[in-house]
Amino acid sequence: MSIDRLEFAVALAEKAGELGLDYFHKLDTLTITQKGHQDLVSEADRNVETLIRAELAKSYPDDGILGEEHGMEEGSSGYTWVTDPIDGTANFVAGIPQWCVIISCVHQGQVIVGVIHDPVSKETFKAAAGHGAFLNGKPIRASDSESLSHGSVGVGFNGRTAVTDAVNVVGALVSKGGVFFRNASGGLMLAYAASGRLIGYVESHMNAWDCLAGMLITKEAGGEVLEQDINQSLYNGARVVVGAPGVFADLKEIAESSFAPFEAA
Repeated sequence: MSIDRLEFAVALAEKAGELGLDYFHKLDTLTITQKGHQDLVSEADRNVETLIRAELAKSYPDDGILGEEHGMEEGSSGYTWVTDPIDGTANFVAGIPQWCVIISCVHQGQVIVGVIHDPVSKETFKAAAGHGAFLNGKPIRASDSESLSHGSVGVGFNGRTAVTDAVNVVGALVSKGGVFFRNASGGLMLAYAASGRLIGYVESHMNAWDCLAGMLITKEAGGEVLEQDINQSLYNGARVVVGAPGVFADLKEIAESSFAPFEAA
């Protein structure tokens, strides 16, 4: 069942990515509004999510759907699809080709499917629980780095939690010989951690639509992931720490010492 849903999610993410790419190529025509500090939304975000919701309703009418732009629509099947139509909107509207479509599926408190599709680079990261992780059909593995000084760590900033959270992480990371990386798309940075491009990723708070897919893909790629109550994460988001097995303990320690106590945002 999860494999069927995975292949459906891949096809849907790629279809949604085509629509997003059409908008990306005509940015001068977009209507863009600001939801909050460093938080933008465009008609592309809304229309891509509308496409995703329509396709899900057609193929899985009894499933729930949670999306960044249109909220939660409860279902009766026990399955909930979670989507961010364009993760990295600030990049998108600025013409920076670092954004992605994210789709995951949750069942009985477990993430069973995760897809992160980068339409610009034509890269699709995917995983189904218990079936491994893949990039464009080829297996991927988390980094084998044993030291923070060997590789880069993605650091997220969300505008919802304390500003010092990200600043503290960067300081702690650099002091331990590490290097930080940020491209303003948490979804892509999680995909890069899963595929070994980064040795880890940390953020004090991420919404479910940004992180559930990437956490599953990382776990299926052999990385370690800070455990979450997924049902709570759907509504309240989550603190995210993922990393190569050889550096995960260090990343977890950095997060614990750098972040203010987690509260639902």
